[in-house]
Amino acid sequence: MIDVLYFAWVRERIGLPREQVETSAATVADLVAELSAREDRYAAAFADVRALRVALDQELTDFDAPLAGVREVAFFPPMTGG
Repeated sequence: MIDVLYFAWVRERIGLPREQVETSAATVADLVAELSAREDRYAAAFADVRALRVALDQELTDFDAPLAGVREVAFFPPMTGG
């Protein structure tokens, strides 16, 4: 079981701030594919992963990162300064 957190417009599109996901995904990209296949709202949120950042257990990483041993995945748009 992995905790998946959604922030900013990702949360707005999916309609949840977080959920627990049972997955057999090996990488973040695999998890995104599983989630996108669930419902249109997930597909909309993950339509362009270039517009997203991902963190595994609060460490920024890439979408090809392995999920083995990970407890938390967070998806959010890039941060802007200001």
